Amino acid sequence: MIRHWLTRPGEHLEKGWLKRFDPEHWTVDFPRGTIACIVTGTDGHSLEVEAEFLRRGDLVGLIWESEDRWSHPAHARATSRDYSGTRLSFRWQSTGLIGLDQPNGPTLTIEGRDAQGVARSWYVRLWNYAEGTAQNARIELDFDSLAGGWAADDPVAAGDIERLFVSLAPHDYAAGDDSIRTASATGTLMISDIVCAGPGSVIEVGSSWQPDHGFGACSAYDDLYHLPPSRVAEAIDRLGFGQLVNHYVGMSHYMALGGDGRVDSAKGMNGPALHWHEAYAAALAARGRTPIWSISYEILAQFCPEAWAQRRSDGAMGLTGWSPPSALVSPCSEAAIGYLGDIIEELLGLSAGAGLSPMMQIGEPWWWIDSDRQPCLYDASAQSAFEGPMPLVHDVTDVMSSEQIALLDWAGEKLAASTAALVARAKVAAPQCETHLLVYLPSILDPDAPELSRANLPVEWAAPAFDKLQIEDYDWVTSQVAPTRRETACAAVEERLGYPPDRQHYLAGFVLEEEGAPDEWRRVIAAAADARARQVDEVFIWALPQVLRDGVTIFETEDGTMQDVADVDFPIALGSDVSVRPGFSTQVVVSASGHEYRNADWQQARNEYDAGPGVRSEAELQVLLGFFRARRGRAEGFRLRDPFDHRSGSSDVSPFDQEIGTGDGATMRFALTKGYGEGEKRRITRPVTGSVRVAIDGIEQPWGWTLSDKGYVDFDSAPATGAVVTAGFQFDVPVRFASDQLEINRATFMAGEAPSVPLVEVREG
Repeated sequence: MIRHWLTRPGEHLEKGWLKRFDPEHWTVDFPRGTIACIVTGTDGHSLEVEAEFLRRGDLVGLIWESEDRWSHPAHARATSRDYSGTRLSFRWQSTGLIGLDQPNGPTLTIEGRDAQGVARSWYVRLWNYAEGTAQNARIELDFDSLAGGWAADDPVAAGDIERLFVSLAPHDYAAGDDSIRTASATGTLMISDIVCAGPGSVIEVGSSWQPDHGFGACSAYDDLYHLPPSRVAEAIDRLGFGQLVNHYVGMSHYMALGGDGRVDSAKGMNGPALHWHEAYAAALAARGRTPIWSISYEILAQFCPEAWAQRRSDGAMGLTGWSPPSALVSPCSEAAIGYLGDIIEELLGLSAGAGLSPMMQIGEPWWWIDSDRQPCLYDASAQSAFEGPMPLVHDVTDVMSSEQIALLDWAGEKLAASTAALVARAKVAAPQCETHLLVYLPSILDPDAPELSRANLPVEWAAPAFDKLQIEDYDWVTSQVAPTRRETACAAVEERLGYPPDRQHYLAGFVLEEEGAPDEWRRVIAAAADARARQVDEVFIWALPQVLRDGVTIFETEDGTMQDVADVDFPIALGSDVSVRPGFSTQVVVSASGHEYRNADWQQARNEYDAGPGVRSEAELQVLLGFFRARRGRAEGFRLRDPFDHRSGSSDVSPFDQEIGTGDGATMRFALTKGYGEGEKRRITRPVTGSVRVAIDGIEQPWGWTLSDKGYVDFDSAPATGAVVTAGFQFDVPVRFASDQLEINRATFMAGEAPSVPLVEVREG
């Protein structure tokens, strides 16, 4: 059985030690359009930075942060801001960059606080601590005697440092100049023989390894470009992900740009991105993993050539809701599809160089539908290919004429022809290449636009057009659309295209924002488990950046039959003698002035019970002991009827007792909740079967909905926008035994003393 938890900072499962300034823990950053990568050496003591500068005023930063913000919490460095007693030395070798001895030469900026706790920065001229030439020098930094300023006359306070970074600039750098170069300037920096010594040189670090849980990882270059690729590969390995890695090459960082600031189709990938991916392929291969290179029809709008982009009938570029927005290239643009084919060839070449099986995915292959439901079918290349006036479709939810339906069929044919061209390019580059197509069901199978599948799910995609079909439906998962709708959609795609489960992949995710992550991850992992139960070929968790951010740890229980909470009742009815203790967890810090600062860890109370007073006979005592053994102590939860709180209202159940949501015209799933005043809502996950009553806008709904596992009401059709959904119910509380030992003395029990049987409420999603 698949389980997960969200590991929090400081919860290291195992601990080890790391040298400060370890090459794997440096990062890079830069303005959008300029690009750089950091690749670590195999000796463990070196790193290389490669950069391409778009504008004359652009800099690249090589960064070390005291707080590790990029690792999974189980693998993160402990935050250590005190650099006292730390000595750092290394070899500096650069090409194409301003030399160490120049006025704008590399400067180590140190951000921290002075002895009085005031935030400030120091600017350490590295040339003051170098021996050698301006491009090849040995640099030694003793933080106890380090000083900023041209003349090294501004002593650094080493006891409270947040961040250090070195600014890298090309020879023709001009501060404040935003003009784009006609050709990118390039530069490289090699830092080798890194030695960190002294009492402040060692930092505690998480060192846990998670057993293999079988799900594949999804990495994404746009979100991981700033990390060494070896660090990304190690995170995948340590978190127990499987052999295949679905890697999204992205939409904003991989492409070479020309003098107009847009994609230069003659150059393919930029140098740093190609170098990063080459190192990533090697790092994955070393760990027994194989990437599925994912190229996308999506390109950041500011980089997308005007002639490539899909457009509305009014000529406006179709833009996504990202900030900044992206555009999608037209399937009819031979230049755009040819460029994507060039990228595929480069990536498959990296697989060959690393000795990996060639695999590629075509992602985001669809005609974009704008926020007002207008399709973006009308770019110049599409109009030219249509060979005549194109019928106008203003809203894909409208009833279509025969001419409009014919246009959508034509668009589907063109989309399928473009993906077929990319598959052909892949097969020429690597005849054994395994090809994958990604389909995003919430957009393709919109029930309000039933004809849209003609354009975005063309029958020409039917097997064997691709080796594997990859399915994604994360909007439905995180918005709690009824599972039956998702199952129906998967079945419809399977029937239309003919890929059986063993030729399907499922991408589960993703959780966009940290807020609400616990609930959303619970749904994502459940969807992944459902896909595994359908016996699809592979299931991937989308995506690694969010897994690292939220500390997602996935594991599989050894006993697959063991349930977290079994659907069985506590066998002894509890009377009024039972004790109930609702509790919260609040951290209270008292300052030196006596003021308190409080942080509430829990939004809802968790109950504790002592069921011992409910045991009234020796026969019930024997039942209790048997039940305790069957639950294996704390291992398995069960249902408990709380004698003080087991109804949605104060008396008989009414369908109007509790407001559980408001319709938006799309959401079909609503969670049962009970309010306790002042905004506190308790999730009800164990309603009593047959007790649930539901109403919409004050009208009871005797049918048209089903009660699903964990207390969800799934409607056959979504309640209208603004409709108030209410429910009434009886419910049990999921609990477990509080201890793996149950101590009962028969003599004292026979003398009338009740045993102690502590129970603890279990949180469920």
